[in-house]
Amino acid sequence: MAALKYAGMDDTDSEDELPPGWEERSTKDGWVYYANHDDMKTQWEHPKTGKKKRCAGDLPYGWEQETDEKGQIVYVDHINKRSTYFDPRQAFTVEDVVVKPKRYDGNTAALEILQGRDLSDKVVLITGGNSGIGLETARSLALHGAHVVLACRNLTRGNKAARLIQDEWHKARVEAMMCDLSSMRSVRDFAQAFNAKKLPLHILVCNAAVCTQPWSLTEDGFESTFQICHLGHFLLVQCLEDVLRRSAPARVVVVSSESHRFTDLSDTCGKVDLALLSPPKTNYWSMLAYNRAKLCNILFSNELNRRLSPHGVTCNAVHPGNMMYTAIHRSWWLMTFLFTLARPFTKSMGWTDIADVTKQKNGLEVTDLKQ
Repeated sequence: MAALKYAGMDDTDSEDELPPGWEERSTKDGWVYYANHDDMKTQWEHPKTGKKKRCAGDLPYGWEQETDEKGQIVYVDHINKRSTYFDPRQAFTVEDVVVKPKRYDGNTAALEILQGRDLSDKVVLITGGNSGIGLETARSLALHGAHVVLACRNLTRGNKAARLIQDEWHKARVEAMMCDLSSMRSVRDFAQAFNAKKLPLHILVCNAAVCTQPWSLTEDGFESTFQICHLGHFLLVQCLEDVLRRSAPARVVVVSSESHRFTDLSDTCGKVDLALLSPPKTNYWSMLAYNRAKLCNILFSNELNRRLSPHGVTCNAVHPGNMMYTAIHRSWWLMTFLFTLARPFTKSMGWTDIADVTKQKNGLEVTDLKQ
């Protein structure tokens, strides 16, 4: 008690009551800290109890968290037309305790993974972000504050997807830009336009893909599945490598597939046969072309991580899950039929439900969002 008296902390009766000169505040994500106006210092622990606390739950109805011109967090009560620097949730703080990490499984959604994360200082670029896994990824990151750029080959559909996310949260920062991975010229034009924005790039998600496509050649003379799934992303990363390095720590995420295991790139002598990557029509099978492109994704991701990780840019290849229901199979009726049979046993994505709810309001059909 003598030490408390010397520190000026014996003037209060309640254990949680702050001594003179101290003020309780909270961070943007709800953690409580304590400011000492006499010593001009802050600390996480309560000056008397030594405990850490955090705000429980969401802001009350009608309240919103904003930032003033000095960069300080301010809480706005839209119902009563007033604002304060005091977090209204501080009336319901709970003691910080050590919680075991949550176990994520096949039923865990992206929003659950990101719960409590503040991504407001991050810029994310997602290819094929207007449908399927790309749209769910874009939505989840944008709702946690990230500035998300959707790189889409169809700008109209990209803009519709961006509006869909912004309808869910009016402060979501989402924009669509034209990028057709089947055209090297389009990829270079996109990279030039993105660099002209002078934005950093903290996360690049190479997501766009096609599967079960009929054989065709791109304007660059490559088989279309190989170019869209791999070559286009390969060039895109090369074009954006400088901005990724300047934005370090940054990361590249390559969305791959377990199907990469069901092929190889070797000829009968065990040597890599590059002719297998972009075969003529007579030697083409759509699923095999997809599998080979995904194998290239894995090899590219590993080598990219080896080269760029010393510069603060990591790269990971991610398998999104077996039989995840998306529209990637739409080019082949047989695969569509098999996916339809399997759908009750596969994982659905939250964006499907949002599209169903908002399509009448916005005049959108779910099919409009397909890439």
